[in-house]
Amino acid sequence: MTGININDLLSKRVLELEESPTFALENKVNAMDSELKKQGDFVVRFGIGQPDFNTPENIKEAAKKAIDENQTKYTAAAGIGELKQAIVKKFKRDNNLDYEPGNILAGIGAKQVLDTIIRAFVNPGEGVIVPRPYWVSYTQQVILSGGVPLEVNFRDDLKMDTGHLKSVIGSFNGRIKLIIINSPNNPTGVVYSRSELEEIGEICLENGIYIISDEVYEKFIYGDAVHYSMASFSRELKDITITVNAVSKTYAMTGWRIGYCAADGNIIKQMSKIQGQSPSNPCSIAQWAAVEAIDGDQGSVELMRREYEKRRDYIYGRIKDISGVECSLPGGAFYLFPEVSGLYGGAIRNSMDFSNQLLEKARVAVVPGIAFGDDDYIRISYAASMEKISAGMDRFQKFCLGL
Repeated sequence: MTGININDLLSKRVLELEESPTFALENKVNAMDSELKKQGDFVVRFGIGQPDFNTPENIKEAAKKAIDENQTKYTAAAGIGELKQAIVKKFKRDNNLDYEPGNILAGIGAKQVLDTIIRAFVNPGEGVIVPRPYWVSYTQQVILSGGVPLEVNFRDDLKMDTGHLKSVIGSFNGRIKLIIINSPNNPTGVVYSRSELEEIGEICLENGIYIISDEVYEKFIYGDAVHYSMASFSRELKDITITVNAVSKTYAMTGWRIGYCAADGNIIKQMSKIQGQSPSNPCSIAQWAAVEAIDGDQGSVELMRREYEKRRDYIYGRIKDISGVECSLPGGAFYLFPEVSGLYGGAIRNSMDFSNQLLEKARVAVVPGIAFGDDDYIRISYAASMEKISAGMDRFQKFCLGL
């Protein structure tokens, strides 16, 4: 095999794929933090979007019970019946959506569910609309399926520019299958109003574009913001919407890897075929834990929401007083997306330079905005204790003042 370049054998789609910037950052931070702790210091982690709370006890007990009762075998590809029933009840209770178990698929986290949706729809060369700023995996999953990510610009309020959306639809020389809507949004924290979602929905109906509605942050809403599920607006929108959610953020269960979606039964059938030929099924134990999470006591969710709101208010108050940094108050999720391009100059030319120097000099980890499609911003996660947020903002402010 000498003389053969392995890259000549590997898939072009894989070679074009980018490494997840959030996980790449986390690996770098872990190594740096390990060394700093030997010196009595630490990195303040505003990077990866992961709740700092522990999984609630009732959910952990349900997992232990599943193990004790030997619920450790393969399950149906789309999930156990009990989990599907719990998800059906959740959609009715929280989103005013009526579904049957045949409309539900449970997967290995929302990320895998999203990937399966895209694989079920997209042929090589077909378009998927991805509004900027976007979660890092949206564009990469489209590329992995051979599709074309079609990026749409945002307005000053960080929400999609529907005028540009229409322009993108009209100018693409090919078929557009999907649009991905994420509200509350990662990385911005913005929450779309009902009228804004209805306008987007009408454009999709007029152009035969199906909607992926990523609602994984729906429980973390603050102030006067209200979460709406697009599929609840009309029968026509319900028919073309795939609503995605997960237990990961809501119940501090990121490592349990259970996500789910609701859609037309034929879409679920095709997704189930993909899942059966790929991972087989989600972890059986995690599925039973998810039943308890969705169907059990919801008190922990409100406790987390209140704490996130306090953190949001504190960190926003600190950021808006820093000269050269512009930031909107987010209505949901647990992120802020400040514009830091006012501080660019000299050695700092872009969001990657800013983030790297912030980490090296101030020992604060954030995600550069280029990972989300815009180089003028950074993402700050406030899924951290108030003590760490306070220390991190002291460091962040000192760093910015020194530029």
